[in-house]
Amino acid sequence: MRIFGKVRHRPSASWRQATDRAFTLIGDGRYEDAGALLTRAADLEPWLSESWFNLALLHKFRHDWEQARAAGLRAVALLDRETGAPDWWNVGIAATALQDWPLARRAWQAYGLKVPGDPHAASGSGQAHGEPVGMELGSAAVRLSPEGEAEVVWGRRLDPARMEVLSIPLPSSGRRWGEVVLHDGVPHGERVTAAGPSYPVFDEIELWAPSPVPTWVVLLEAATEADRNALEQLASDAGFAAEDWSSSVRLLCRTCSESAMPSGEGDGEHLDPHDHSEPGHPGPLGHRTAGSGSLWVPERECGIAAPAGLVRGLLDGWVADSPDTREWRDLEEVC
Repeated sequence: MRIFGKVRHRPSASWRQATDRAFTLIGDGRYEDAGALLTRAADLEPWLSESWFNLALLHKFRHDWEQARAAGLRAVALLDRETGAPDWWNVGIAATALQDWPLARRAWQAYGLKVPGDPHAASGSGQAHGEPVGMELGSAAVRLSPEGEAEVVWGRRLDPARMEVLSIPLPSSGRRWGEVVLHDGVPHGERVTAAGPSYPVFDEIELWAPSPVPTWVVLLEAATEADRNALEQLASDAGFAAEDWSSSVRLLCRTCSESAMPSGEGDGEHLDPHDHSEPGHPGPLGHRTAGSGSLWVPERECGIAAPAGLVRGLLDGWVADSPDTREWRDLEEVC
């Protein structure tokens, strides 16, 4: 078969059978067995970019980033098109996981994205070692622990494969405010805000950079929404975060979570946590996903992201500003 002047051959039946069986095994979590079949497929058809793309994909699932990078580079070397191939996206994820910034920049550019800045800029200039910062990809949501107790939180996209978590995750996720997670490239769902824009929901692959800031849970007595908002603003002004989980958390089944869901009010009969306030700002300026418009309940369960040496002073200062309408108790570090 001749394509654009190049002679190509259809993959053999053995290649197709091995590949189909491998992806069935991947779906069952049997990565070792799938790897043996995909390696056999690559031996059968080493000229086929899909052989190496499939291996790169498997290594991504296994978080074996050295192998994912190697297989991905073999895949892109055999491509027929110049830009837009998902092979390059997988290379970009692997390179980002390995902090191979020159390759990450090359991958995003080859995919067709504009990557600002000088890849050869000196360390300390904000572009150290060619790190593709400043891509201004805006807000999005990320599904933490997608294979477990999945939780959707808001974050800021640093580049096509990394997101900084701006919500305060529930302790069940094992994640903290301010952490950077590596995420996949294909969204699973979207969140539509009251103002109209929609934001993709990406699945977390792994933790890329931990946060030193612990998560605390505290019970508040806040007479009004303004009292609750004051604590969130106080924490934000200190460079940290507070979030009223009583208002910001709703439960969704997996099917709903992976669909287009409004970021406003939710119902209470689903099972998969957790949608937050407006993207990029989980504090007082965000829309609430539960409790808005209903009768205010003074007792609130609040998550706080702040250092141990600051959190009690923050709460005491909040109470001191209005002692007749504010109290706190049962502070506990949970993550």
